[in-house]
Amino acid sequence: MNNDAHNAPEGDDDDRSCNDIDVDRADLTHLRSSVRPVAVLSAAQRIRHIRTERWIGYPRAQSVIEHLETLLGWPDRQRMPNMLLIGPTNNGKSMIIEKFRRAHPAVSLPNREQVPVLCMQMPPDPAPARFYLAMLAALGTSIRPRSRVHELEQQAVTLLRATGVRMLIIDELHNVLAGRDNVRREFLNLLRFLGNELRIPLVGVGTREAYLAIRSDAQLENRFHPMTLPIWTNDTDTRSLLASFTASFPLRAPSHLTSAEMTDYLLTRCEGTIGELATLLTAAAATAIEAGEESITSQVLTQTAYSGPTERRRHFERHLA
Repeated sequence: MNNDAHNAPEGDDDDRSCNDIDVDRADLTHLRSSVRPVAVLSAAQRIRHIRTERWIGYPRAQSVIEHLETLLGWPDRQRMPNMLLIGPTNNGKSMIIEKFRRAHPAVSLPNREQVPVLCMQMPPDPAPARFYLAMLAALGTSIRPRSRVHELEQQAVTLLRATGVRMLIIDELHNVLAGRDNVRREFLNLLRFLGNELRIPLVGVGTREAYLAIRSDAQLENRFHPMTLPIWTNDTDTRSLLASFTASFPLRAPSHLTSAEMTDYLLTRCEGTIGELATLLTAAAATAIEAGEESITSQVLTQTAYSGPTERRRHFERHLA
């Protein structure tokens, strides 16, 4: 790694070694109360905890979840409101959707299962047959071989009603643009049909291309309310997010990452997406334990083995050349 390109700023963080910290007497008030018991465990146990997927709430994510809750409780009407969640790759869209889905799990009832929120992934090819097959797979049902599109459609609609699905979430919706014009139009007609037939909110999740696909159909564009997850910038929300991350890592000394200079450095290195930021900070927290530093410092960040998206792409391209 080229350390010159990744030198962390000189900040007010404490670069002292924490090898000599007495665990029994360590002040762990910089951590969330639920994390403090983890901080006294072994290095291996703490690193495993650091690498575990975690939810870090922030205002924009909470706003999206609140809007999803509103849609889920929307009274039945002829034309239900829909939503588009748009943002760059690796910027937290799928994490928000999964958080919402877990809040509304499937419930087993006698002879059937109720699925209030069905999440599925848009196939790479937007052909209706492949879409219905993906939907039936998400519902966990067996599929009749060589079924025709209208048979798959009937089976899917029947099962959606039988399982009480009240919201359909389609991730990777930007894959619609991968199809030919006629296939794309056929799929957009399918979305209109599902919305009219089922009278449930539809939620599309994807990159900017998902919005472009929906915008190509005037009727659908009027039905889908867009919400965006933009690239992170050096503001109060980002600094609050950094503080939440550091409070969730079982390090025995506080990490000081919220200065303007340090925030700029982190955003530049991870290119402004929350997924990359989480990857960088997770790797840095593990490095801090392995190096005996017990906090994420400028030195630890310089030592952390992490490459941003552009650097990874350049590395890959060099090996292809």
